[in-house]
Formats: sequence, structure tokens, C-alpha cells
Amino acid sequence: MIAIDLEELELNGEGDLRYAFPLHETVGTTGTAAVLFELDPGGVLPAHTDSAEETLVVLRGECEATVGDETGRLRAGQVAVVPASMPHGVRNVGDDTLRVLGFFAAPTVLSYFADSRAGGPAVFVNGTPAQLLAPEPALA
Repeated sequence: MIAIDLEELELNGEGDLRYAFPLHETVGTTGTAAVLFELDPGGVLPAHTDSAEETLVVLRGECEATVGDETGRLRAGQVAVVPASMPHGVRNVGDDTLRVLGFFAAPTVLSYFADSRAGGPAVFVNGTPAQLLAPEPALA
């Protein structure tokens, strides 16, 4: 059994976005990965694509989620599904810290941010020993 305590999980990032990838291939999963992220009020998870389908579970707060051309609000206790390779992003529209747990339908996930906070395009690979940064996505 792989067990993660979300309350004890150390989050990375700075400013209004913090995140961690507690489940992925390198910790022993074979069919799934997960991300936990928090956004301060007004904070944004920029638009990006993921190589695998993602199920988002809002644990706390309220957000506006954009998936493709569709935008809607989600609050604690609600779930949304994002198809693989579909552009999506999240904005905290509530007064509290937003906390979201995302499950991916693959143990390794490539996430491509066209307009990264790092100053340009970025590819993050969840499920490898180290996060990778590259100018172009490595999707086939």
C-alpha cells in the first residue's frame, strides 16, 4: 500500500501557487498519478495541457475552471474531469485558500505550460526522478 497524508505533504512553489506530486510511477504507482495544489485568493494555475486525463477534486474553496472553451465554477466537494491534452487552468475566486487534488489516468504525466511563470514555455514531467524543463512539449 502506498499511503500519503495530505496534511503532512510539503508543497513546492512560491507566491500564490503551491503544489506537490505525491503519487507517480517513481513512488510505485502503475496506473495513476496525483497532484495536490493550493491557490491563494485571486491566484491562478496557468493554462496548460497534460498528457493524461485528469480528475480534479476540490477539497476546499471555490474556483473558476476553464477546460477548452468551457468555463465553470467548482466548490469544495465537487469534481471535474479534464480530457488528456485539453488546455485547462484554474483561478481561485473565493476568499479562502483553494485546495485541489488531481488524479491522472497514467503513472507518468507530461504537463506543458505555454506561458510559464519561469519566463517561457515549460514541460514538467511528473513520474520521473527529476522535474524537467524544456522549450517544447515532448508529446507524440
